[in-house]
Amino acid sequence: MSSLLFVQFYVCFCCLLSKTSALTDTITPTLSLSDGKTLVSKHGKFELGFFSPGSSKNRYLGIWYKNIRVTTVVWVANRERPIKDLSGTFMVNSSGNLLLVNSPNGVVWSSNSSGQVQNPVTQLLDSGNLVIKEEKDVNSEAYVWQSFDYPCDTLLPGMKLGWDLKVGLNRRLSSWKNSEDPSPGDLTLGIELHEYPEGVIRKGSTKYFRTGPWNGIRISGTPNLKSNSLYSLNFISNEEEVYYTYQFYNESIIGSLVLNQTTSLVERHIWLEAEQIWKTVSSRPQDYCDDYGACGANGLCNILATPVCQCLIGFKPKSPDRWKSIDTSQGCIRNKPLDCKSTEGFNKFVNLKLPDTTNSWFPTDGGDLYIRMSASSLEGTKNGTTGKSDPGEAKDGTKWIIPVTVVVPIAVISGIILVIYYNWKGRTTTK
Repeated sequence: MSSLLFVQFYVCFCCLLSKTSALTDTITPTLSLSDGKTLVSKHGKFELGFFSPGSSKNRYLGIWYKNIRVTTVVWVANRERPIKDLSGTFMVNSSGNLLLVNSPNGVVWSSNSSGQVQNPVTQLLDSGNLVIKEEKDVNSEAYVWQSFDYPCDTLLPGMKLGWDLKVGLNRRLSSWKNSEDPSPGDLTLGIELHEYPEGVIRKGSTKYFRTGPWNGIRISGTPNLKSNSLYSLNFISNEEEVYYTYQFYNESIIGSLVLNQTTSLVERHIWLEAEQIWKTVSSRPQDYCDDYGACGANGLCNILATPVCQCLIGFKPKSPDRWKSIDTSQGCIRNKPLDCKSTEGFNKFVNLKLPDTTNSWFPTDGGDLYIRMSASSLEGTKNGTTGKSDPGEAKDGTKWIIPVTVVVPIAVISGIILVIYYNWKGRTTTK
């Protein structure tokens, strides 16, 4: 008899264990998640639960990497409304809304889901995405709501940074205020809509950095940010969506893009399992020349030059005294004003991150910039710098330009005359 009871107990225990395991990544309206309990994605990549950042006593509902020793939170629900005690409860109601409640304050946070579902299920995916879907929906991506549409400071592989134009949804990153406060800081990263959209970091309302538009291969203003053997980049721009996304070729790689309030950078991190550390493999802004408008109007920034800011050919500092003291914010002005004569032309500057514009397209390795100049200021350029001095340079630095349409005919005619002369001279000598 005792053996039979043991078998029955064992069978019941296994059934209970199986049921519990099957529910570790989901909750339904009949279940809830209290502080101290967690959801774990199917293959154990991500975990959702309550946490306190740093030495803070505040409680937040968040998602973090499950098997990384360094706790790294990638998403926070109630980032602006912390819970002050351990009474928090996370649930999904019968209409498919996620609710975070605590006993003194009632509803602290809600997903405000607009879709209608009969049997809602909330699931934490191995991508790090928290989703609400119909329990029996065979379409695996038919979500009523997903956390990927409401990012915090982290862009995970597969997430979209940018716009869903159909519903007016703008997915953008916003930094934590500090390491103990996940509420939004003043640093944001998003896609700004123009004729040719581009990524922009802002500090408050001030534009701090821009990527340059996508040119079909990569982001044009960041030459080293392009598809490689580690991850692929993609940019979609059509009537319905405008967004940037990336994906690791090897799914075992753990990495993310993080907007860091402390460094004022957007950083790409890779987890090194052997060393148990996050390694920053790239960041933007990369140097002084990446700062938006670093050298002012008509200024050119070259990080390898000293000083890094220079005026374009035919221009001079607007405020020479400030320029000498490394205050280049006033930019540059023309040496000579345009007078719209037919002798005017254009100086060409190549391989530049072009000025902020909404009406231009970019080649692979930076853009070519043409600036209209007076005839005396015209000069061939390379990589945004002047060429060597030529014999036509006067003592005052003025360039004397002879149009190609004049030089070529003169050279041809001169050559013909020389040929005729030597032929005639040869015949005269033989006589």
